[in-house]
Amino acid sequence: MFKVSGIWLSPFEVEGALISHPAVLEAAVVAKRDAEGLEKPQAFVVLQAGEDPDALREVLKDHVKEKIGKWKYPRWIEVVEELPKTATGKIQRFKLREDC
Repeated sequence: MFKVSGIWLSPFEVEGALISHPAVLEAAVVAKRDAEGLEKPQAFVVLQAGEDPDALREVLKDHVKEKIGKWKYPRWIEVVEELPKTATGKIQRFKLREDC
């Protein structure tokens, strides 16, 4: 959990909204500091085959705004081939935070 605009945000809630879009296979959300030092959500997504990442970034932001709230949307969306995982399949969020 981290605060966005003074309100607690669960990364799992944003991930659920992202995954509910038909173009998204997997998603992970971590906190990233912006230029002012405030934490904002950054999403890492794996898309279905054949989807255009550039066209989907704004669509995904709007999708999250509609599903769970305007202030919860990820400010940055990075499309990746796969998410880093442990041998048991758990997402290694610390590796994603290092990439922020």
